[in-house]
Amino acid sequence: MVKLRLKRCGRKQRAVYRIVAIDGRSRREGRDLRKVGFYDPINNQTHLNVPAILYFLDKGVQLTRTVHDISKKAGVFTELSLNQTKFY
Repeated sequence: MVKLRLKRCGRKQRAVYRIVAIDGRSRREGRDLRKVGFYDPINNQTHLNVPAILYFLDKGVQLTRTVHDISKKAGVFTELSLNQTKFY
């Protein structure tokens, strides 16, 4: 099963995370399918590729709890509901 989750990057005591689509059985630093975002908890910065996230959500990908919270703050789910009402 594919998941959207965080992948740790950066140096010691200065963690920076990439939000990636990855196989749920692989390890945290494993090979990812696609990079869909960036999260810096120290500077509280996020950058999300919203069309890619919406694509993966449409395919049934699960989000981890942290990625879900980040996406919710960025307003991804409001765009998801807008896209669903457009087509129906």
